[in-house]
Amino acid sequence: MIYIGVDPGASGAIACLSDSMAQWYSVCRLKETERDIADWLEEILGFWHGVLTGYPRKAWIEKVHAMPRQGVSSTFKFGRSYGYCRGLLIAKGIPFEEVSPQTWQKALGCLSRGDKNVTKARAQQEFPWIKITHATADALLIAEYGRRLGVKS
Repeated sequence: MIYIGVDPGASGAIACLSDSMAQWYSVCRLKETERDIADWLEEILGFWHGVLTGYPRKAWIEKVHAMPRQGVSSTFKFGRSYGYCRGLLIAKGIPFEEVSPQTWQKALGCLSRGDKNVTKARAQQEFPWIKITHATADALLIAEYGRRLGVKS
């Protein structure tokens, strides 16, 4: 099973984990071009299709909304990134669920209340073999949240 976590913010990322986290992971930051992100996901899916035909996958995307005092331009960019990520998952035929930050953070014991260092530290605990950045921490943790849930349709 491939578990995909999506942190759709402009400084976010998409992360993929396999059933056995220690064996395989991949992360793509959303600062890449839309084409680069789509190509990366296609490569990931192609790899797993070659390894095991029909390898199941599921994504969890952080449920987001506009924030008070966030400028119009920032809100637009955030919404654009969120819409792109949803569209990419749909186009690639990947089932997904939305999950609020409070839900996945509570499940993983890292309620951040906006402090990115909290989720970065938790990601470093969960994935000591991965170089964790603020940009990749949430996506990896969202994928881990999905991995712990397993697939529930």
